Amino acid sequence: MAASWCITSSPFISKGVSLTAAKERGQLVFLEGLKSCFDILFGEEQRVGQPNPLQFISEDGSNLKTMYEFVRTSLMASGSDSWKCPVLLVDDLSVLLSLGVRPVDVLDFIHYCRVAVCSQLQGNIVVLVHSSDDSEDEENDLVVNSLCHQSNLILWAEGLATGFCKDVHGQLKIIQKGSSELKAERNLFRIYQYKIQDKNVTFFARGMSVAVL
Repeated sequence: MAASWCITSSPFISKGVSLTAAKERGQLVFLEGLKSCFDILFGEEQRVGQPNPLQFISEDGSNLKTMYEFVRTSLMASGSDSWKCPVLLVDDLSVLLSLGVRPVDVLDFIHYCRVAVCSQLQGNIVVLVHSSDDSEDEENDLVVNSLCHQSNLILWAEGLATGFCKDVHGQLKIIQKGSSELKAERNLFRIYQYKIQDKNVTFFARGMSVAVL
């Protein structure tokens, strides 16, 4: 249940400033999923007119309207230029399925967020989901496939097919969709390998790790 939903303005993403500083400047609205779950499960009082965004946990588990309203009102509350081209980060969407939310309701939530963030405010949505080729979770596969179909850019992180390596921790597939208006335009497909370090991540072309060379 350790999920979180962030709404940020694009300057926060591009400059990479600290989360605390971004929140103080009004560039970041953060919803901590775990704390909100505890408030629901242990009966913490909510302020009048501000229902818990995760209210669905105590109900039938299918109505994500309060969570969408949190996104919508957070975007409206600013009313300043700092919210031009906002970015909605959802980390991670798979948690909703584990909480009993139906796939169709998860996809409906993302659809309404796309309308509010992408269409109306010309922003972007970044969503994290978990999946694997040998997964037998049909509901999760449905959500993953639907999101891949809707997305313009797909980043697929996975381990190495050859197994564990201390100098190469995995590979990242990057799929950039071609324009839907230009049917002849093909998708761009690139693969990089990476190594996770203490404070950053190093990317390199396949087989080009210093350890390998």
